[in-house]
Amino acid sequence: MKTRKNIYKLTLSAILIAIGILIPMISPLKLILEPASFTLASHVPIFIGMFISPSVAAAVALGTTAGFFLGGFPIVVTLRALTHVIFVIIGSQLLKKRPSLIQEKGRSLLFSFIIGIIHAVSEIAVVSLFYFAGGMTEGYYAQGFMTSVLLLVGVGTVIHSMVDFSIAQVIWLGLEKRTNVSKKISHIQ
Repeated sequence: MKTRKNIYKLTLSAILIAIGILIPMISPLKLILEPASFTLASHVPIFIGMFISPSVAAAVALGTTAGFFLGGFPIVVTLRALTHVIFVIIGSQLLKKRPSLIQEKGRSLLFSFIIGIIHAVSEIAVVSLFYFAGGMTEGYYAQGFMTSVLLLVGVGTVIHSMVDFSIAQVIWLGLEKRTNVSKKISHIQ
C-alpha cells in the first residue's frame, strides 16, 4: 500500500511539474512592467501541489525550479523560483491543519494574502542580493530600488500570487465538487 501511495504522489508531482514548466514557456498571458514580468497562472501548479500535501508541494516547487534552470533562465529568475519552496511548505502545513482555509472566502483571501507576503519577501531577498551586487539588468537600476525591487517585485508578487492562488482555488474546488478529489488524495498525506 505504501508503494502505491508513493507512486500516486510521484505521478501527481510529475504532472504538476510538467504543467508548471510549460506555462511560462507557452503562455501568451504575460504582463510586462519593465524590468519585471508576470505570467498569469504560472504558480497554479505549485498552489495545487500545496493543496495536496507538503511533499507534493515541495516536489513541484523544486521541479519547476529545475525546469527554469535547465531552460536557461537567468540565475536570478531560477533562484526566485527556488524560494517558492518556502511559501508552499508553510502554506501546505497550514492547510494540513486547517483544510477549510481554501473553502471559506474570507479566510481564503486572508490566507492567500499571507502566502503572497511570504512569497514576495522571499523573492525580494533574492533580487536584493543581485541588485546590490550589481547583477541585475540596467532596467532595474534605471527604475531604482524602491520601484524595481520593492514595488514591482514585492507588491507585484503579492498581487500575482493572489491571482494565481484564486485560479488554483477555482480549479481545486471545481475538482472537489465534481470528483471529491480531496477524499481521494487524503490517503497520500
